[in-house]
Amino acid sequence: MGNVGNPAIVLELDEVEAVARRLGLEVVAAQIRQGEDIVPALEALKGHADAIYIASDPMLHVHRVRIIVLTLAARLPAMVGVREYVQAGGLMSYGPNFASLNRRAAEMVDRILRGAKPADIPVEQPTKFDFVINLTTARVLGLKVPEALLLRADEAIE
Repeated sequence: MGNVGNPAIVLELDEVEAVARRLGLEVVAAQIRQGEDIVPALEALKGHADAIYIASDPMLHVHRVRIIVLTLAARLPAMVGVREYVQAGGLMSYGPNFASLNRRAAEMVDRILRGAKPADIPVEQPTKFDFVINLTTARVLGLKVPEALLLRADEAIE
């Protein structure tokens, strides 16, 4: 599920579909353009999906609690790239550590304020990622999280 009004999300969803095909998984896309599309999109997935990947952007992030409530009602484990969805009841997330990104941004601002030219500062990508699992949600959905997966998690929410 993703906001197809966001070009970056369209690229992400295309990549998700390509990887899913290589893994032999069928993708049922839920395309969202506005908040009002969320309920009908999730209703359409009931009985047609075993899990949901949410490509989060600012518009969907605002609706994350409602999205998670609806996915739990549909008994769909939700995987996302943002930990706040897992704190709201999603099953798991894997994505950049935003606190680390904010620190790096502050360091760059400091360099610029001290006279560095922005064009001379190299573009960086995230280097710290967090894997978070919500064990309460796993129990509610009747899922057993393998010990090997738990050992790889940066955080387990109970």
